[in-house]
Amino acid sequence: MIKAFLHKIFSATLACLVLFSTLSFTVEKHYCGDNLIDVAIFSKVDNCGMDMDSASSTYLEKKHCCKDEIHVFKGQDKLKKVSFEDLQLDQQLFLEVFSYTFLNFFAGLPEQVIPHKNYSPPNLIADIQVLDQVFII
Repeated sequence: MIKAFLHKIFSATLACLVLFSTLSFTVEKHYCGDNLIDVAIFSKVDNCGMDMDSASSTYLEKKHCCKDEIHVFKGQDKLKKVSFEDLQLDQQLFLEVFSYTFLNFFAGLPEQVIPHKNYSPPNLIADIQVLDQVFII
């Protein structure tokens, strides 16, 4: 039972490792001056309402105080996929022999025949030792 539980834990850990190593995401931050206004991971960041696009031409002489930072975390996108035909001849032979022996190693043994499995002993009518008063001392 412990072995099966450890096997499930190990396989789930490996699946999570593959998932998180191939996951890509973007973190966007919006600053207004030196203050952090909003952080968004999977969506667009909310701004403070002081966009350069909404500013009129009279305010273009002033410096814009807001800035956006975008951090892109790229995951692994090229996983190596190897087919059986890509392996060398000795590696193919090893895999075939290993899989054959592994599968046949756990083949069930023939059931042992127990001739007295369904035999029930006869009922004792009387205790012979007590009737004859013969006891081992």
